[in-house]
Amino acid sequence: MKKTFSIEVAGRTLTVETGELAQLANGSALVRYGETVVLSTATAAKEPREGIDFFPLSVDYEEKLYSVGKIPGGFIKREGKPSERAVLTSRVIDRQMRPRFPKDIRNDVAIVNMVLSVEQDNSPEFASIMGTVVALCISDIPFNGPIAGVIIGLIDGEVVINPDVEQRKKSQMYVTLSADKDKIVMIEAGADEVSEDTMLDAIKKGHEEIRRLISFVEDIVKEVGKEKFTYTSMAVPDEVFNRVSEFCKDELAEAMMNDDKTIRDENVDVVSKKVHEKLDEEFPENISMISEAFYKLQKKIVREKILYEQKRIDGRDLMDIRPLSASVGILPRTHGSGLFQRGQTQVLTNVTLGSMGDVQTLDGVDEEESKRYMHHYNFPSFSVGESRPNRGPGRREIGHGALAERALEPVIPSEEQFPYAIRLVSEVLMSNGSTSQGSVCASTLALMDAGVPIKEPVAGISAGLVTDEENSDNYITFMDIQGIEDFFGDMDFKVAGTKNGITAIQVDIKVDGLSYEIIKQAFDITKQGRMTILNDVMLKAISEPRTELSKYAPKVYTTSIDIEKIRDVIGPGGKTINKIIAETGVKIDIEDNGTVYVATSDEVAGKKAISIIEGI
Repeated sequence: MKKTFSIEVAGRTLTVETGELAQLANGSALVRYGETVVLSTATAAKEPREGIDFFPLSVDYEEKLYSVGKIPGGFIKREGKPSERAVLTSRVIDRQMRPRFPKDIRNDVAIVNMVLSVEQDNSPEFASIMGTVVALCISDIPFNGPIAGVIIGLIDGEVVINPDVEQRKKSQMYVTLSADKDKIVMIEAGADEVSEDTMLDAIKKGHEEIRRLISFVEDIVKEVGKEKFTYTSMAVPDEVFNRVSEFCKDELAEAMMNDDKTIRDENVDVVSKKVHEKLDEEFPENISMISEAFYKLQKKIVREKILYEQKRIDGRDLMDIRPLSASVGILPRTHGSGLFQRGQTQVLTNVTLGSMGDVQTLDGVDEEESKRYMHHYNFPSFSVGESRPNRGPGRREIGHGALAERALEPVIPSEEQFPYAIRLVSEVLMSNGSTSQGSVCASTLALMDAGVPIKEPVAGISAGLVTDEENSDNYITFMDIQGIEDFFGDMDFKVAGTKNGITAIQVDIKVDGLSYEIIKQAFDITKQGRMTILNDVMLKAISEPRTELSKYAPKVYTTSIDIEKIRDVIGPGGKTINKIIAETGVKIDIEDNGTVYVATSDEVAGKKAISIIEGI
């Protein structure tokens, strides 16, 4: 039976409808926020998937172009693979929900958010977060909820909840925040050099609104919620874990104590083989559990070392950053390049400058139709010493590229200051933790090497967390997590920024949530870290953007013509403009406002083309 629930959020009505649509899913909710409408569903398999040691959760955010009255472009004329925006929103929702499921569940769970109608002032991302929470909470799927989320803006020093289109244009930040009543669950942010104190204050104010939304969800659950089903726990049996620990804990701890990832992995493989040779016969029905117990023991060793000895397996103190290096001008023919290395994480970023005709055209449900500045991130298998074919960028690559793009966007010069399309490509050459923040650093170096007049250099680094599993008040935060600390720790708190403030945040956690104190410590740690990286390494490699572009980069000349003259410059069937291009060898782009861009590596040809155009 259909039920309807409503609440006011940021001066607009949020309505949740249950019991009518998608009734065969374990849980479903139709969310209306103004004229934005999203159908959220949650479905779970009845039995656990065999042979896996992780929770198989999938989250999809499906943009339907009919939601904004568009017919898809291209020949096929139907939605294909998700847009980058859809992938990023799926990842944001995943990061909020994943920590709230039981750690020992192995049943497949699928969350789908179908964007059916979009009013640009009312975010479908917010509607999808709330729809996902309601669908999970009223379903019979085990889920530790409710949580809730909002979007936060900052205008003239005032925090704005769920900013509309005009407010987003003025806002100094765009933060997606989720939490339960006590702790913060997820932060995803882009900001224009906002201070740590201002960001924390905004998070606290957003949390106040979230608490009100959680009470709203609790009322829905009381009325239509189902009893959670009983699942088969896939936790490692105590007897198996204790036997593995008894057999190899000291030897494994010694094998893991090495600052070289390759040597450490080889040492651990030797111990693993000994464990299976000894214990497979003792537990013939639990051989897969022996591997999980061995993994769990590695996790315990790493965590105990940090929590009780304040030391890490590579010998660093808690606030030590791995060895750093930076260089520029690596490749002679690219327009700019930068190499950044932190420990065994190494990233090479290359810059390509193009004319304004090279901007990316977007086909999505929001108002953004083109992108002048693009950042792409590649993660080849050799970067982690593996051999597998390249199948193109996955969700992780898209997400990490977008995070680096967001971190640098506030310092990219305007089109008027620098009339170029800008593409950055970060190639991860070695990976041992925090490659996204390595990409931020390498990209800053590359931009300055290319002569792009960025406002300020940007650096990024991560903070980690280990908590006592029996007492969450006992915890330790630390600087610059490497891969194994990411796997076995409780938090990957990534912050990028300039000397003036934060430009991007992304937080992944494996615990129920973070206190304000932990967030403050993470801000302090990452600020200290990025200042060290900027001052001690990056600015010594290149102190400011080069004053000249690469000789291989196109030179762009601009002029303005009366919009009534545009048709004359183009000519019938493009005859006039094609003649100018053929005569001078330049590339010409004309915008609707009459701005003309001429791109060429030949100064004489560029000035000649401008002269011809101005004379028409």
